Amino acid sequence: MWRALFVAALLVFAGCATEPPGATTTDRTDDPRALTTDGATDRPNPWGTEELTVAINNTANESRNFGPLVRESLDFWANNSTRYAGYEVGFELDSNASEPDLVIEFVESIESCANVTNPAGCAPYVTADGGVSRPVTVEVVGSYTNESTRVILKHELGHVLGLNHSMEPQSVMAPTSQLETLPRTNATERRLPWNDSNFSVYLDADTADRSEVRDQIDHAIDYYAGGANGTVPENVSYEFVENRSDAEVVIEFDDDLPCRTGDSGSCGQVHGVDPDADGALERYDSLRVTVSDIDAEAVGWHVGYWLGYGFGFEDESDWPEPFRDASYDDRRSEWWSDD
Repeated sequence: MWRALFVAALLVFAGCATEPPGATTTDRTDDPRALTTDGATDRPNPWGTEELTVAINNTANESRNFGPLVRESLDFWANNSTRYAGYEVGFELDSNASEPDLVIEFVESIESCANVTNPAGCAPYVTADGGVSRPVTVEVVGSYTNESTRVILKHELGHVLGLNHSMEPQSVMAPTSQLETLPRTNATERRLPWNDSNFSVYLDADTADRSEVRDQIDHAIDYYAGGANGTVPENVSYEFVENRSDAEVVIEFDDDLPCRTGDSGSCGQVHGVDPDADGALERYDSLRVTVSDIDAEAVGWHVGYWLGYGFGFEDESDWPEPFRDASYDDRRSEWWSDD
């Protein structure tokens, strides 16, 4: 999403749309075996029974009833276990069973699952070789939409029936899926639209060697680190890094603006995630500021403006006073020292 700031006007550009991120589901054990046909050959049933008792433990959202979603997912495998798992199995759903074979836990987050970051679900890979230690637990993050929750449940239940990521049906067992969460607060409505208030900053090589420009940028950064007149959290901090790839905030100078050609001014671009697929970012993970053909004494103001954009500022009233309806002279003043 680009926005552009020019000497004469402020323009908003739609672009760099962020698709909902593909959330990952995974098992706890890698297995190299794969099928070469649509269905499975006959396999021994590792559970030793043709009907499994399934309980539900919901610690994610007590007001949400996951029972119907679990029932639908269990029915899918009851109808397809012979075809894909190689043995027939049915399920009795008893949410409060005292001695279940399988427990499906809906949780706020999954702390650990193999080497996967932020998994949506996690389950052990159950085969006849390893035996079964009851109850087997399946974890599912409880913040996804009903449709995405069905996707996660079917996938993880496939693992407890012995299917790995390379097996059929790939529409269910593929290791990644496009998932959507329940509605979340947009980045522009959050006081801190980042995961952390400590920002790493990269300056392009030419900028770092220009003392007057560097002083201007330091003033802008110090202004926000000091709270920006109460418009940002008090614990914000910035640290300069030498590698661009390590930075969350990139400040660069270029002859051409990426958001528009033929003008002097500056551009700001944020990247982030839109897990609820509403078309608006919920969190930011990077901010890119590009400055072109601007007097050195105005650089700090332009950088400061875009640092505010990185905090989700949209309306003029969102920005601190120095950035509201600023004149040519205002942008070249010591605006950071104003009360």
